[in-house]
Amino acid sequence: MQSAQLLKGILEGCVLLVIGDKEVYGYDLVQQLRDLGFIKVTGGTVYPLLQKLEKHQLLASYRKPSSFGPARKYYVLTTAGQHESQEFIQQWRYLDNIVNQIVRRDFGDEANTKSS
Repeated sequence: MQSAQLLKGILEGCVLLVIGDKEVYGYDLVQQLRDLGFIKVTGGTVYPLLQKLEKHQLLASYRKPSSFGPARKYYVLTTAGQHESQEFIQQWRYLDNIVNQIVRRDFGDEANTKSS
């Protein structure tokens, strides 16, 4: 399985969590995701996702003047987005636990050695 497939499945939840910390504009979100380890994420991935999340009313947006050029579009979580981000955390913990159990069962300490 390629990492792009895994990324696609979890990026939405991670975007909600990052935006849940504070309002953010698109380019800044891309940079934050990269800083957090999503080094291959691009605006071409993030901007359509922001549009989708806004369309599903998980995000709201507003324009704010910028001293560096045109006004920037900032995103914030809606109440529905807050609930969705909490649901993502629960689902992630559940899946993380299952996958870690399988990895430990099948590979034991070898898995820890390979990832170090």
